[in-house]
Amino acid sequence: MARRIGDKETLVREIAVWEKCRNDAAAQIQWMFTIEKARTKLGRVYQPLEQARQEDAIKEAA
Repeated sequence: MARRIGDKETLVREIAVWEKCRNDAAAQIQWMFTIEKARTKLGRVYQPLEQARQEDAIKEAA
């Protein structure tokens, strides 16, 4: 954006217009990698999915 927006109401209104234009155009994201590649690349940041599920199951059982 090449300008400052002076107040929250203007920002919210302009975002809504932008969002409507994107939705009307059926804009899509073109992912550059698969879920598996993302898991491999981000594995050191996020715990493995199976480990997270096991921890959730333990918490729910308690």
